[in-house]
Amino acid sequence: MATAIRLRRFGAIAAASGAVYYTLLSNPSISSNDRSGGGPFLTAIKQKITDPFSVVPSRNVQESALMGSSSSNPLDILVVGGGATGCGVALDATTRGLRVGLVEREDFSSGTSSRSTKLIHGGVRYLEKAIFNLDYGQLKLVFHALEERKQVIDNAPHLCHALPCMTPCFEWFEAIYYWIGLKMYDLVAGRHLLHLSRYYSAQESVELFPTLARNGKDKTLKGTVVYYDGQMNDSRLNVALACTAALAGAAVLNHAEVISFLRDEANGRIIGAHIRNNISGKEFDTYAKVVVNAAGPFCDSVRKLADKDAKMMISPSSGVHVVLPDYYSPEGMGLIVPKTKDGRVVFMLPWLGRTVAGTTDSNTKITMLPEPHEDEIDFILDAISDYLNVKVC
Repeated sequence: MATAIRLRRFGAIAAASGAVYYTLLSNPSISSNDRSGGGPFLTAIKQKITDPFSVVPSRNVQESALMGSSSSNPLDILVVGGGATGCGVALDATTRGLRVGLVEREDFSSGTSSRSTKLIHGGVRYLEKAIFNLDYGQLKLVFHALEERKQVIDNAPHLCHALPCMTPCFEWFEAIYYWIGLKMYDLVAGRHLLHLSRYYSAQESVELFPTLARNGKDKTLKGTVVYYDGQMNDSRLNVALACTAALAGAAVLNHAEVISFLRDEANGRIIGAHIRNNISGKEFDTYAKVVVNAAGPFCDSVRKLADKDAKMMISPSSGVHVVLPDYYSPEGMGLIVPKTKDGRVVFMLPWLGRTVAGTTDSNTKITMLPEPHEDEIDFILDAISDYLNVKVC
């Protein structure tokens, strides 16, 4: 959800509840080149979005807006892809005064954007790299991520919240190491801090996390360090971005697939797309000055439509999550396995009355419905089993 999180400076996040939309808008920074001109335009958008009686335009209205473009009156931007990146681009552009269209072949957030670990990371691992590698670039990334983490939680408190994450320590060195590291994380967060991290004794830890093992990894639990990151409803946040973009004036249409691109006969430049409504079967042309490819792992497929000789540039990888019963983790507390046998990190987090554990990172083929491999599932279950006093199977 990186692009979605970066919307602090120019947009809003809305959430649908029936026909009512609730939105919090930050004070955006406006470029001198923005058509919106800042104040009056954004004020009008804020009023529309925060109006409890505002309704997102119907599907027919959105489709008509896309069909209403022409070679002489094109959209400024046509976005291909309705995931977090695509909807973020659409919201960014429309709140800057541009005429924007967006099409999504499936449904909003039907792909990668609904299959995350549900965390809004502040970048604690990047902080570790920044310190040990003396890498200022990594440190800047942490500063930015912490700022945006706080902003997206403030913008959409109905979809995002702070989540305590427990880090088990089976050696005193680990307890000291993680305590110091997470205190530095607090310090770097500054005014964007969610809550202070703290150390809990072994007894306090098992009271907070009853399934936490006192004896694991052939060692005795010395205690835990609890820090805070953000948790989000990724798919609803994505849909909220699409709804907010639509309320702000963008024409967004799901189940609409780009079949081919339109070209200027004089110079061969792409000037739009031929689109098929996958619900009605209707096909139509949409003209735009710029087409943005935000198709996620399917970006190469879109590139091939523009240039059949285009070389593949996407290196797809899969991240697997396992959904477990709720008793594996208490409500409102996550667990982080800081270092698996091969050096990776695994989270175990409460989620909608269940527990989500993951993730992996392995090469894969691009498919519409990727499936996990047995070895990936076994890796996750094996990683968390050392830290729990209940059987994991």
